[in-house]
Amino acid sequence: MARHHQFGGRERMKKISLVSLILALVVAILAACGKGDGKDASESPSASSAQPSASASDSAGESAGPSAEVGGKIKVLTHRTDFVNDGTMDRYVAKFKEKYPNAEIEFEALTNYAADIKVRLTTGEAGDVSMIDASLSDADLPQYYEPLPDDWFDNVYFADLKTYEGKHYGITTGVNTQGIVYNKQAFAKAGIDKVPTTLDELYAAAQKLKDAGIVPLYMNYGAQWPVGNWAEGSVKYVAGDMKLFDKYVTDDAPFTVDGPWGKLMTIARTFVQKGWVEKDLATNNWEMSKGEVASGKAAMYFLGNWVIPQVIGAGAKSEDIGFFPLPYDNGGKYNAPLGGDYFIGVSKTSKNKELALAWAKFFVKESGYDTDSGFMPVDKSVQPQVPQLAEFKSFGPTFLEEQSTDPRFNDIANKAEIDLYVGKTTQSLIVAKDLQAEYDKLNQKWAAARKALGL
Repeated sequence: MARHHQFGGRERMKKISLVSLILALVVAILAACGKGDGKDASESPSASSAQPSASASDSAGESAGPSAEVGGKIKVLTHRTDFVNDGTMDRYVAKFKEKYPNAEIEFEALTNYAADIKVRLTTGEAGDVSMIDASLSDADLPQYYEPLPDDWFDNVYFADLKTYEGKHYGITTGVNTQGIVYNKQAFAKAGIDKVPTTLDELYAAAQKLKDAGIVPLYMNYGAQWPVGNWAEGSVKYVAGDMKLFDKYVTDDAPFTVDGPWGKLMTIARTFVQKGWVEKDLATNNWEMSKGEVASGKAAMYFLGNWVIPQVIGAGAKSEDIGFFPLPYDNGGKYNAPLGGDYFIGVSKTSKNKELALAWAKFFVKESGYDTDSGFMPVDKSVQPQVPQLAEFKSFGPTFLEEQSTDPRFNDIANKAEIDLYVGKTTQSLIVAKDLQAEYDKLNQKWAAARKALGL
């Protein structure tokens, strides 16, 4: 399921006053954009699809009232338990309240967000603002989220994702690539003097780390969601085809051992079978694992650049943490993804969409969340401030940008009860005795779901 954010859905008379508030908000935000935050000061307040007329927009812009008019309380659902616990979110709220002093933001952090948000959406308990679940079909976005103003999407990455029938329902909170985050001191202790650039070199490095008493790679099997990188989170760029999932809509057997799914899964299974991951697979040790990698007790993660500041926050020196592309074979040249992190949206059931809209835009464009999270900025014209990204780029990966997926792909997966983007299925595959047999079962379910949906 995915998370969606919409603006609108009120009766016509309320829309008129709402437009004035929105454009007053846009003018205030544009004024702040020129204060050294790296945003494009030429951004203009164009009318969104939810606004009734250009003339109404123009008059609202000219008579923009004080930001204090936008106030009240909203609840924000987030996966960032760390930012809620360490006060980072409070810092964002303090900055937000400089513009909207009558606003109150309440956070609810979900430890297993990817699974929990699915339930929250169906029970109507997704708060006013939430991160959109990656598995939610685009066609289902209007059911849970309000459309966002079109002018938010000028010069941003992945503007066409999380859209349906021409309306935007989510905007990404940051841009990620993916690879191996590693502790340089752990590598040095194990006698590894060269970053692995082939799969054989990666395996050799893992054994050296194990021999040195260091956990080679913290897979976070018990946390469940991180293992998705060994499957649907990576298969498209490993295949060199970011539209790969569209082809599976007409394929009865997409899961193959000799394909990209099998290539990644074989690597994951090798790490488990060789004892190159944490010993305790069953327990969710996500928060603890950051300290393990930070201290050098564990050496690697296979995750996105977003985890780098979290490892540094857990005690590592920035200069001791590096980042390189996953060498998924012995070819020496690799693809790497360029994808959006969680998309943020405004809940269709929100009772305060004005404030929810203001918070969502502020969070993405002004809070500093992207840099704090180790992301590349959403705005294409802004350079990333994370030094490890320079190391990553030095290996010359071919970046492949995420593209929209045929919504029928998620429809089939949901019908087949294959929990993509959550990790449970991938967990079972990693430890299965016979990978081919498990893929055969998945293909049977996939084919049956396609047939049931008339595809």
